[in-house]
Amino acid sequence: MFVLISGGGQTGAQLATLLLAQKHEVHLIEHRPQVLSYIHRELPTEVIFEGQATDPEVLEQAGIQRAQVLAACMPGDVENLALCYLARERYRVRRTIARINNPRNAWLFDGKFHVDVALNQAGILSSLIEEEMSLGDMMTLLKLRRGRYSLVEEKIPEGASAAGRLIKDLSFPPNSVIAAIIRRGQIVIPHGSTRFEVGDEVLAIVDPVAARELTILFGRPEIQPDRENPLR
Repeated sequence: MFVLISGGGQTGAQLATLLLAQKHEVHLIEHRPQVLSYIHRELPTEVIFEGQATDPEVLEQAGIQRAQVLAACMPGDVENLALCYLARERYRVRRTIARINNPRNAWLFDGKFHVDVALNQAGILSSLIEEEMSLGDMMTLLKLRRGRYSLVEEKIPEGASAAGRLIKDLSFPPNSVIAAIIRRGQIVIPHGSTRFEVGDEVLAIVDPVAARELTILFGRPEIQPDRENPLR
């Protein structure tokens, strides 16, 4: 995959390093002398293109015509938005990702400017805190389909509603699938006749609503969330 990155600050430079380690083709555009001095020590010279990332001539020298993904990591939101718009409208780049520097500008980073994925660090942190508070002891292992679903894990404690009961006798929320049970270090494939035991580590695929509902079945009674307001 060929990824074009604009902005050689910490985010852009680290992204380039990771992608190169994964054997992707990467070009990075940067114009600030102090930043260029740093990234020339961190990245191969042939990866770096000097100039303004919003300049079409610089973009074309960096190969935007064949880029599969554009990552706009510049320190200004205006520049990131303008670049995503230019990349899609003029060069037909299939995928655009932009960093949001000022959370107040987050509402601008959508389809109007051809931003496919917006990375809002403040928003991500806020949602993670909210999720951890609302799900009690349930752990999110993996996000799927851009966060619409999650692979979660919960260890069944003493007093949990599901402890000692058969799967077929429990009412599971819509959009939830019990994928596996880890019991004393061994995988148990769940069936209707499988009985949950205290200490079972249950793996499930859920949407956000189903995740909160499952904490009622699998969680400790004293930390079960409020159905109406899980943060209350």
